[in-house]
Amino acid sequence: MSEPFAFTLPPAAALLAWYARQKRELPWRGETDPYRIWLSEVMLQQTTVASVGPRYARFLARFPDVGALARAPWPEVAEEWAGLGYYARARNLHAAAQAVAARGGFPRDAEGLRELPGIGAYTSAAVAAIAFGQPVLPVDGNVERVMARLAAIDTPLPAARPLLARLAGGFMADAAARAAPGDFAQALFDLGATICTPRNPACALCPWMAECRARKQGIQAELPVKAPKRARLVLHGIHFLLRDARGAIGVRLRPAEGLFGGMWELPGTPWREAPWSVADALPHAPAPGVNWREAEGVASHGLTHRELSLGLLVGRVAELPPGLSPLGAEAGLATVMRKLLALSGAGES
Repeated sequence: MSEPFAFTLPPAAALLAWYARQKRELPWRGETDPYRIWLSEVMLQQTTVASVGPRYARFLARFPDVGALARAPWPEVAEEWAGLGYYARARNLHAAAQAVAARGGFPRDAEGLRELPGIGAYTSAAVAAIAFGQPVLPVDGNVERVMARLAAIDTPLPAARPLLARLAGGFMADAAARAAPGDFAQALFDLGATICTPRNPACALCPWMAECRARKQGIQAELPVKAPKRARLVLHGIHFLLRDARGAIGVRLRPAEGLFGGMWELPGTPWREAPWSVADALPHAPAPGVNWREAEGVASHGLTHRELSLGLLVGRVAELPPGLSPLGAEAGLATVMRKLLALSGAGES
């Protein structure tokens, strides 16, 4: 690796000129409302642009401003978020909206924004730059990849992140980037998403091709280097699908903290590393004396560092027991719970 601090950043003006011609048309582009920019950034965490587009519009139709989101009961927010995954984002979104409403508006700088629930270094910088024109640069995976290739940084991620962030922050000394930090940040996002892609980067179309050290060395496709992934921890559980005489399915709210906090779920065992037998799981059943039938298969669901493997037992009662509510058509069910529902046909006679 060449000495990274000897690297001269390419001109911001070249990227901004490319962005003016080639920027992606996205629902939140051109927005200056910090609420809408913040919402888009939160939704885009761990979710693809293609998936976020329609959900962003639907969320805004229901909660058009930060006050509307702050006033909404949590079950409504959870219901609207269902299917987007990483549900802690929704809990933090709701809590932060209430904090913003209480203080009478959004903080206008990255430091103030970071004090809101769930807003970290990247999101605070993105909102500060795009909504308020603050000279800060949000660094996401796209920006890290661009910087690693520009400067030919072969230190593996995540160890390289502080260095890549420092190098990227140097663009704010460039007058063109400093004058339009929001456009510059979004230009970097687009460069990484459409040109400097993880595989087969389109270097011939890149406005910084001539300055890119990795391209000169022919190693652009090898960067950034990533440390080997650790095997994900698998957590096992068994859940119970209980129907009453009218066919209603009983659900309960998960605790506010933890995985899928505040979301509706089929009742079940705790999740643990050791698999559950049916006999071990029955003491956790929501009602005694039920003739439970085991559904075929398991519902598998991958999380960032864990994987869930959940079985399903199906039964019927005359009335749902205390502690369970009938599942509504629009209930905020986590995706893994919807996968369990999909198994239920195999478990019924």
